Amino acid sequence: QVRLDESGGGLVRPGDSLTLSCAFSGATFTTYAMGWFRQAPGKEREFVAAVAWSGRNTYYADSLKGRFAISRDNAKNTCYLQIRSPRREDTAVYFCAASSLADYDGGAHYRSAVHYSYWGQGTQVTVSS
Repeated sequence: QVRLDESGGGLVRPGDSLTLSCAFSGATFTTYAMGWFRQAPGKEREFVAAVAWSGRNTYYADSLKGRFAISRDNAKNTCYLQIRSPRREDTAVYFCAASSLADYDGGAHYRSAVHYSYWGQGTQVTVSS
């Protein structure tokens, strides 16, 4: 059974960089694309970023492009999300997820939560001075 364990969340000041990690276990990591979503209080879960199995192709929410960086280390079965210059509006629970769908058509399907089979429990990120 696939298991995803996020870590790295916490309290961060605006402008400080933060990197979240997602440890994958229970299956072959390279058969899954990985995504990050977030959910702020009172809001719906939203797509942040995704990375295809090889790490070569990455996809971002248009509104977040440039401040977030997704990557993966297939040797360590781990996916990362760097948040650069976080803002108060980035406060949310961040979830990583795994999708068994292949990378095609510009990765549009990775933007939808319904295409992910496995989810982590989430890690809280609070941006505050």
